[in-house]
Amino acid sequence: MILSVLSLLSVVLSHSATAAEASILGVGGQSEEATKTSIPDSFGRDTPRHTVQGFIGALGENDYLLASNYLNLSKSDNPTTIVRQFKQALDAGGRFQPDLQINNTPEGNLTDQLPPSQESVGVINVGDKSVPLLLERVVSKEGEQYWQFSSDTLDAVPEVIENYEPTLVSRYTIDSLEGKKLFGYQMADLFAALTMIVSSFILTYILVWLLYHLLKLAYPRIRGEALPLPDNVILPLAVVVMALILSEVMVYAGVSVTLREPVNRFTDIASWVATTWLLLRVIDSIFTRAVNLSYKKNYTERVSILGLLRKVVKALLLIFAVIVIFGNLGFDLTTGIAALGVGGLALALGAQKTIENLVGSVVVVADSPVRIGDYCKFGTYEGTVVDIGIRSSRVRTLSRTIVTVPNGDFSSMQIENFTSRDMFRFLHQLYLKRTADIEVVFKMVKDLDAFLDEHYLTNQEWNQVNILELRQDCYVIQLQAYVNANGITEFYDKQNVLFVDILNQVAKYKVEHALPTQQLIVNQAELEHQMLNDIEDNGSEAVEDNLSTDENKTEVNHDVNDISNSDDIDGKQNAVDLSKEVDKTKDNKAAEIEANKEAKHKKINLDKERQQKRKALVKNKFKRAKRKFGFSIWNQP
Repeated sequence: MILSVLSLLSVVLSHSATAAEASILGVGGQSEEATKTSIPDSFGRDTPRHTVQGFIGALGENDYLLASNYLNLSKSDNPTTIVRQFKQALDAGGRFQPDLQINNTPEGNLTDQLPPSQESVGVINVGDKSVPLLLERVVSKEGEQYWQFSSDTLDAVPEVIENYEPTLVSRYTIDSLEGKKLFGYQMADLFAALTMIVSSFILTYILVWLLYHLLKLAYPRIRGEALPLPDNVILPLAVVVMALILSEVMVYAGVSVTLREPVNRFTDIASWVATTWLLLRVIDSIFTRAVNLSYKKNYTERVSILGLLRKVVKALLLIFAVIVIFGNLGFDLTTGIAALGVGGLALALGAQKTIENLVGSVVVVADSPVRIGDYCKFGTYEGTVVDIGIRSSRVRTLSRTIVTVPNGDFSSMQIENFTSRDMFRFLHQLYLKRTADIEVVFKMVKDLDAFLDEHYLTNQEWNQVNILELRQDCYVIQLQAYVNANGITEFYDKQNVLFVDILNQVAKYKVEHALPTQQLIVNQAELEHQMLNDIEDNGSEAVEDNLSTDENKTEVNHDVNDISNSDDIDGKQNAVDLSKEVDKTKDNKAAEIEANKEAKHKKINLDKERQQKRKALVKNKFKRAKRKFGFSIWNQP
C-alpha cells in the first residue's frame, strides 16, 4: 500500500513539475486551453517514441511515401531518394536508443542539453563519421504539433554514405534468398539474424562457463574458501552478455534496421528477464551464505529476518522487472504506474486481511517470539516452526503434519516457546503407604533433598524434596529439581538416570510404595437374607420334583400290577376260588401303598437335613469371607 501511494505521488509530482518547467521554458508557445483542444496527429507523431516506431514500421513495409511523413523535408527534396539514403545510412551504422529511453510525452525530454524543440533518439556511426539522430517539433499551418527527423540530420546523411561500402549481409547473401521476404522481412536478414543469435549464444555460454570454472579454481587460492556463487548463474549470465553484444554484432554485419529494431526490442526483454533471473540466483546465494553464517555464529534470531527480507527483495525485483518488460512491449508505463497506484489503494481497502497478515509477519520477525527451528505451543497446536513467510507461518506438529497460521493471527496469539528455556524442570511425586514410620519417612525426605542437591545432573537453581500431601492411605512426597540439557532428548536421558538413582535411595528405607486399591462395602444382614431365600427356593423345587417323581412311579406300579393281575386271572382257567385271589391282590396293593408312603417320609426328612447342613456351611463361609474382606477406596493419581 505504501509503495502504491508513493508511486501515485511520484507520478503526480513529476507531471506537475514537467508542466511547470515547460511553461517556464515556453515550449510550444500555446496556452493550456489550446493544449487541451489539440487534435491527435494522424500519423502518430505526437511523441518522439511514436515517431521513431512509426518511421521504422513504414520502412519495414517498404512504403517510402509513408516514411517521408516522418522526415522534415523541404519542398525541393525528393522524398523517395531521401528516405532511401536515410535507410542506407541506418543499415550501415544507425543505432537507435532503447524504447524506454526515448521520451513518450508530447513535450519530449526537457532535462537534456538540447533546445526544447529537439530530441535525441540515437546516432549514426559509419567509419569515422558520426551523425546524431535528432527529432524536432514542427507546428503545421493548422496549429498541429508533431515530431519529425530534423533537417540537420537529413542534410548530413549524404556525406555519411559517400564512402559507403556493402555490408557483410549484402556481400555474403545467397542469390536464392535475394529479394524474398518472410513475415515482411528480407529472408537474407532473417537468416543472418538467426545465425548471429545462435552463434552469439553458444560463444558467450562457452566463454562464461570457462570464466566461471577459472574463477572457481582461483578463488579458493586467493580467499582460502570456496566460491560462494553456484554454477546455476552460468546460463542467465550468458544470456545477459549475449543480449549486450548482439545489437552491435547485427550493426557490424549490416542487418537491416527494420529487422534490427524489433530484434533489439525483444533482446532488451530477454536481457531484463535474464538479469532478473541472475539477480534472483545471486540473492539466493547471498542470503544462503548469510543464514549459514548466522547459524555458525549462533545468531539464530537473524534467520527469520533474513528469510523475510529475501522474499521482500525478490518481490520488489520481480515487480520492477515486470514493469520494464511491459514498457519494452510498448505499454505506457506512466499510465500503468498511475493505475497501479489507484488500484493499489482500492486493493488495500478491499484486502485488509492480507495487509494485516503482512504487518503481522513484520511483527513476528521484529519481535521474534519464535524463530525458525523453535519448538512452540500456540492455541491448540504445538510443533516446530519451519517457515515464517510474508503472509503466513508454517509449523510442523508432532504428527508430522504442517499447520499454516496467518501471521495476523500468529502475532496476536499467546505463544509458548520451549526452545528458549535455559534448563528443564524435573518434577515428580512418590506415594508411600501410611504404615511406614513417620520418623523414617522424615529422614528419607531429608536425605533425598541432600541427594538431589548434590547430584551431578542437577544444578543449584531449585532442588527440593518435601512432603506435599497427607492422604488417608499414603504420604505424597514431591521431588523437584532443574537439569541442564541442550534439548528434550538429552533431558529425557538424564531424567532416566535420576529416576533410577532416586528409587535406589528409597529402597534403603523401610517404606512401601502405595499401590492403587479399592474397598467394597457389603451389608451383611441383607446378604444373609438373600442367600437363605435362594437356598429355600432351590430346596422346595427339589422336594416337589422328588414327590412328582414318586407319584409317577406309584401309578406306574399300580398299572403294572393291574395288568399282571388281569393276565394271571385270564391265564388261570382252572383256578378253584376266584374270590380268594381277589382278596390277595387287594392286600398286596395296600401293602405297596403303605411302603411308598414310608419311603416318601424318609426322603422328605433326608432333604430337610441336607438343607440345614447347607445353610450352616454357607454361614461359616460367609463369616470367613467377611473377616478377610478389607479394601480401601483410593486410586493413585
